[in-house]
Amino acid sequence: MTKGRSALGRGLGALIPGAGTGASSPVAASSTGGPAEIEVERIDPNPEQPRRTFDAEQLERLADSIRRHGILQPVVVRAAGDRYELVVGERRWRAAQVAGRKTIPAVIAEIAPKDRLELALVENVQRHDLNPIELALAFRALAEGGATQEEIGERVALDRSTVANHLRLLELGRDLQGDVEHGRLSVGHAKALLQIQSPEHRRQLRDRIVAQQLSVRAAEEAARNLASTGERKPRAAPSPADPNLGHLVDALRERLKTRVRVAGASGGRGQIEIEFYGEGELDRISRIILEGM
Repeated sequence: MTKGRSALGRGLGALIPGAGTGASSPVAASSTGGPAEIEVERIDPNPEQPRRTFDAEQLERLADSIRRHGILQPVVVRAAGDRYELVVGERRWRAAQVAGRKTIPAVIAEIAPKDRLELALVENVQRHDLNPIELALAFRALAEGGATQEEIGERVALDRSTVANHLRLLELGRDLQGDVEHGRLSVGHAKALLQIQSPEHRRQLRDRIVAQQLSVRAAEEAARNLASTGERKPRAAPSPADPNLGHLVDALRERLKTRVRVAGASGGRGQIEIEFYGEGELDRISRIILEGM
């Protein structure tokens, strides 16, 4: 599939002539002479499928459409012994099962196992079906196969910088990757967390982002502050000697959702320091304080 590599960015049709992604796209003749009705149970999923989650509600909607109108575009499979292996169209195949279909129209194409990931990746990128972590994992698999970031970008019609930024997401811990997968953190928030080296500090900032609904800009500012001060000179705020004062500090931290410390508390004098990151957070903290007055 050497010739196909430079054509991947132009779409699936560049690799499988006629097997476009639109519902009305013509389907090229395969080695069997054209689309064939294949038993659904004889088809196995693509082991290189980059997509790891399939929304049950979306599958049900597609299944309902299949019940009403049939399958307008065949899936693409490759022969694997006496069975078939999906290359393109896993969502249609899954929805066909939900719809109770016994067979599904399929184009049987001659595709080498090493090219399964590229084809599945191109289809999902064109349909915007992958979350950022799934995309990053697919990029990493291609890179491990010897492709450079620039080559990966050409194959999926994305800038090299986009590929690089997605690969960096895999530097996050698996729990934070899960936050990105499920939409609790945006890619912008994840990039802000990558400015911080300490996993503990990343987790602390992650919790603030989620709890306080920080914007990406505020998260970036908080990350810069941590990277420039907290990471080079990590220090815990000293606990006040007076237990009652300690309880007050704990209560303020819980109420304001930020770091609070008391300095110079002796002889009835001292300062209360409240940290904030960005104008938006200052406004939020100010409102909380003023509402209690």
